Amino acid sequence: MSDPRSTRSVPVRDPAPLPAGSPIGLHRVLEPAGALPQAATRLDTRRELWPDEVRVRVERLNLDAASYRQLRAAHGDDGAAVRRAVAEIVRARGKMHNPVTGSGGMLVGTVEEAGPASPLGLAPGDRIATLVSLTLTPLVIEDDLAGWDGLGEQVPCSGYAILFGRSIAAKLPDDLPAPLSLAVLDVCGAPALTARVVADHAGRPGAGEADGRPGPTVCVVGAAGKSGSLALAAARRAGAARTIGVVPVDSEARALERAGLAEVVTIADARDPVALAEAVERAGGPADVTVVCVDVPGCEGGAVLATAAGGTVIFFSMATSFSAAALGAEGLAADVTMLVGNGYVPGHAAYALDLLRAEGGVRALFEARMDA
Repeated sequence: MSDPRSTRSVPVRDPAPLPAGSPIGLHRVLEPAGALPQAATRLDTRRELWPDEVRVRVERLNLDAASYRQLRAAHGDDGAAVRRAVAEIVRARGKMHNPVTGSGGMLVGTVEEAGPASPLGLAPGDRIATLVSLTLTPLVIEDDLAGWDGLGEQVPCSGYAILFGRSIAAKLPDDLPAPLSLAVLDVCGAPALTARVVADHAGRPGAGEADGRPGPTVCVVGAAGKSGSLALAAARRAGAARTIGVVPVDSEARALERAGLAEVVTIADARDPVALAEAVERAGGPADVTVVCVDVPGCEGGAVLATAAGGTVIFFSMATSFSAAALGAEGLAADVTMLVGNGYVPGHAAYALDLLRAEGGVRALFEARMDA
């Protein structure tokens, strides 16, 4: 005789919802206790969502330039070794947080689930780019990065990521390829902050009086790169009277000249302070605003030396040593304001995409970089 209990219907209950968490993700920090997610050495990557979180199905990462350069140099341009290194960082830390550069990047994916209390306005099926760093984003890679050769900053992959209540994301535009949108949104803080600072200088009494033209002189170091080309376009739109683009080699100089984004293009090693300052002066400097967009260390002193008294230096590179910048400016008795580009300005994503659409030279530089 069969046991009647074997056919008894047992109700299936949904798991109890997680309690309210922190909008900045403190509840995801595993080590060390009390750290912010960006500073943490390890994050909780469980799939289950706190009420204000969003889970994203990841399709592509964009490693920031400083991090990718360091990884490639450390592994002798061996793509397979770079791929293994990135996969191990994510596995060990629960996020893409390069322990050498301290930087990460951002991602593109599709929303899988949004918690009932999420304030981000995202719904399942939305294709988005995250506008917060991978250094604070819980991330799980499920395919061992099998589709990536390790030889480019954009990383096709399969996995998931978690956004917090105060994370930032942008829905991908329909008129641009996803890899191009990702490349732009990765650096969208640079043109927005550049525009704000240049407009401020343009509105100051006496702006441009040294050469008889209204508006400030703006120098962008690393001008042929992603953030550099956008910063040049933003500076011109915001009222710069003269734009100077600094690049390290002839090939980049020719590409920048074809793009038509800078009034003067000059070649200099940004790591050589005297050479950089002299090149900027020959091009019409010193600059009222200097924007540093290079992805190599050691460029702080030259940027300060190339900037006029009362001017502003904006550091966007994650390779910047901010102690070197501060102490270097002190040692030079330089009366300059130094700003850290933190990657966020209200409206920065839409502004950067608009620049890409409106400026053919910007788009050409981006597409050439992606095809290289």
